[in-house]
Order: sequence, then C-alpha cells, then structure tokens
Amino acid sequence: MLKKILATAALAAILSATSAFAETIKIGVTPGEHAQIMEKVKEIAKPKGLDIEIFEFSDYVVPNQALNDGELDANSFQHKPYLDNQIADRKFDLVDVAYTVNFPMGVYSKKVKGFDELADGATIAIPNDPTNGGRALLIIADKGAIKLKEGSGLKVTLADIVENKKNFKFVELDAAQLPRSIDDVDAAAINTNYALEAGLDPMKDPILKEGEKAPYVNLIAVRKADKDKPWVKTLIESYHSDPVKQFILDKYKGAAVPAW
Repeated sequence: MLKKILATAALAAILSATSAFAETIKIGVTPGEHAQIMEKVKEIAKPKGLDIEIFEFSDYVVPNQALNDGELDANSFQHKPYLDNQIADRKFDLVDVAYTVNFPMGVYSKKVKGFDELADGATIAIPNDPTNGGRALLIIADKGAIKLKEGSGLKVTLADIVENKKNFKFVELDAAQLPRSIDDVDAAAINTNYALEAGLDPMKDPILKEGEKAPYVNLIAVRKADKDKPWVKTLIESYHSDPVKQFILDKYKGAAVPAW
C-alpha cells in the first residue's frame, strides 16, 4: 500500500514538474478549419510540454505582421506563394518550417449549375491579394475560359489576361468578403476556409475546382530566428501526428487534405 502511495506521489510530482516547465507559445490562425485543426494540435502538444494559445484573425495580412512584430510565435493559415509574396513586399523576417494541409480553391455560383453556363460578360469575383487572385485566374485559365500571358508563373494578375473568350468581368474583393458576394455576382472564387465558414460544401458546391496538384499547400510560419528552437520541433511533431491526420480526414472528408 505504501509503495502504491509513493508511486502515485512520484507520478504527481513528475506531472507537476512537467506542467511547471511547460512552454507557452502563441499561434495565429484564421477562423474555421485552421482554428479547429490547431485545437486538436493543442491537445497533442500539451502532454509534450508545449501549451498553445490560439488567436484567430479575420484576414490574411495581420497574422504575418503580428508574427514579425513578436506578438505571435507562429502562424498557420497561408500557403507558400502567399508567404513568399508577403516577405518580398513587406520585408518580413519569416520562414516556413512545415507543411500542413491543402484546401483546393473553388469557384461558386448561385446563378448557374456549371461553369460553362456562365453567360458572355458574366461577372466573376476573385480575391484581391496578389497570390490568391492569381490562383483564381489560374483555375479559370486551366478551364480554358481565359488565356494568360506566357511565362507569367504563379504571380498572375488581371493585366496578364491576353484572351477572354466570353468577356468575363473580374471584380477583386477581400478574400473574407467573397462568400457574401455570391448574390451580387455571377460567380466567385473562394478559398476553402472562407467557403466552409459560410456553410458552403467545397466538395459538392463549386462549379469549378482547383486541381489537386496546384502548388498551394498551407504551412506553419515562424520568425527566422526561432526556426531551430525546440518548441518548433514539438509543434511540428504534434501537427504531423496520426491523431491530427485522422481528425482532418474525418472532419473535412476531402475538403482539406493532410499534406505531410
């Protein structure tokens, strides 16, 4: 009996010590799936001595600024082309340390059932940030509805459209506002996180969908000075765990795909 009491006391002491020396980090995410997945990561990381505080941001710009300024320790909401563009434009001292999930972008409409049904001169809303706006144009170009300047790469803009067979009119809006624009335009290219938040089904509802091989896998970003710190390794191990992978597969059923 005494041995059992001593063993229990020893275990309690170990748990208490682990809790006392746990490291706390702040991670920025966007609402919806990134926040939901990070809650699961938080569960996995806690027994490893890493406490995660999750902060939600409603746009794509502030989480990188907050990370660069030291208000966050990491963020998880963006793909590499977007991060690369932010670093180039804003001189952020950030780096990606791990891939997370892929969310294929879709084009949605309440006025037609298929993309080919869009009328001549139809209005299509796309994100107003350079990488996601270009992403939307690439999806439409892949369909053959527009032709883009040769060699324009991923950073395509409206100025790179060299052929527009159906005279589509493109309207650039903040990515978070796109779901609410569907009633006012003929179609809208919407990132999956905002589509899910608006109650759209990224598997069934799009009239046009991005291919699986598109280079827009999401990632975890940290400040360059922190990339080799032990907590970064623990964060990645927790995110890339089997329970997190199964959570993503079960909850999103193909709308989000683990990318590790």
